[in-house]
Amino acid sequence: MRYWLMKTEPTTFGIEQLAAAPRRTTGWDGVRNYQARNMLRDEMKKGDEAFMYYSSTEVPGIVAIMEVVREGYPDPTAFERRHHHYDPDSDPKKPRWFMVDMRLQRRLKRVITLEELRAHAGKELKGMALLRPGNRLSITPVESAQWKFILSLESRAAAK
Repeated sequence: MRYWLMKTEPTTFGIEQLAAAPRRTTGWDGVRNYQARNMLRDEMKKGDEAFMYYSSTEVPGIVAIMEVVREGYPDPTAFERRHHHYDPDSDPKKPRWFMVDMRLQRRLKRVITLEELRAHAGKELKGMALLRPGNRLSITPVESAQWKFILSLESRAAAK
């Protein structure tokens, strides 16, 4: 099993929408970056777990744990002319964009903030893709040791 961090904006798609989805499951569509697409298409497997991470918000951070329940398949929003993720150059016979289905496992007891994660960047979370300068990918791998450490932060008091 592998671990991931998947960014979203709560104003676009947040934990409330995922929790309200049938079986707390939905497709993770709209990814339009080739490197992230490759992870969706080739690397994410059923049973993998991911942190739901809120970006572009007042307090960015990890809010939930999700599970991959369907492996990569063509993202149909790329072919829907009226959809805001439409890509006129994408061909259904040779799809360019992919998605996975994610199920909400649970909300975290508290938000683990980006500031708190950065406080551990020199040691426990050294090399974590999210914490690298200039990283803007919406999906990044998380090492097993990093995953376990981040989960241990959940029960600690938030860093001041």
